[in-house]
Amino acid sequence: MRLQFVMSEIRVGLRRNLTMTFAVVVSVALSLTLLGGAILLRDQVSAMKGYWYDKVNVSIFLCNKSDAESDPNCAKGAVTADQKKQIVADLDEMKIVDDVVHESQDDAYKHYKEQFGDSPLAATLTPDQMQESYRIKLTDPEKYEVIATAFDGREGVQSVQDQKGILDNLFTMLGMLSTAALALMAVMLVVAMLLIVNTVRVSAFSRRRETGIMRLVGASGFYIQAPFIMEAAVAGLIGGALACVFLVLGRFFTIDSGMALSERLTLINFVGWDALLTKLPLILAISFLMPALAAFFALRKYLKV
Repeated sequence: MRLQFVMSEIRVGLRRNLTMTFAVVVSVALSLTLLGGAILLRDQVSAMKGYWYDKVNVSIFLCNKSDAESDPNCAKGAVTADQKKQIVADLDEMKIVDDVVHESQDDAYKHYKEQFGDSPLAATLTPDQMQESYRIKLTDPEKYEVIATAFDGREGVQSVQDQKGILDNLFTMLGMLSTAALALMAVMLVVAMLLIVNTVRVSAFSRRRETGIMRLVGASGFYIQAPFIMEAAVAGLIGGALACVFLVLGRFFTIDSGMALSERLTLINFVGWDALLTKLPLILAISFLMPALAAFFALRKYLKV
């Protein structure tokens, strides 16, 4: 097969169906941008889970005098020194406990003032209103229930809270966003496939006389199909290249540029460029193979001349 013939047929096909080719390129670009974005979002969620789950604590909040008057869990009064000693002793015996940090009422008041010093409520609080607590680092964050079962409801304990539960809500929301992006991507891919099939069929119909003559003189099916398949593949590859450009620009402007997320959300460990660059070959491969396969199956009946 002469490469020059195939290339000339590709150019002819793209020029004849310029509007539909443009629609194919845009559809492929948008759908694959969503695909890449959804994959990167899942990588980001996984990276954040690994980073934050290693830092979460279980907090045992102790009853103070104010709680004794208003909280049913502290109905027997504020925590006593003996109760605190027993809590520490029990924590020391638990193998899942990696570290225990005690936060006094003064420490809690200081930390609150540092974080919320500008709020009106901060001016009315006093250290004795703050809750004393033990911040517990676990060897396995998934075993929070062991701590909750052992200390929740105990005398002197106001509540047992797991920071992992708060993070789980965040990660669930991010996972739902990723799933929504994948669903929208699937719809866009279906639209792109239909456009590709329609474009190839229109192109084949407009050149049915040439393909009929080629079939009569003994040209193989692959020889006849190749220009149409490559025409669809080239259009898809252009869309894939645009998707790669969109992903690179999107990451740069949302994370790396001057006032981007990395500057505002310093506590989040964003995925690096390597995570993005490893996805680009996949995007390009899909953009080439998907239209080529769609064109191959769409052309089968047009070879019966």
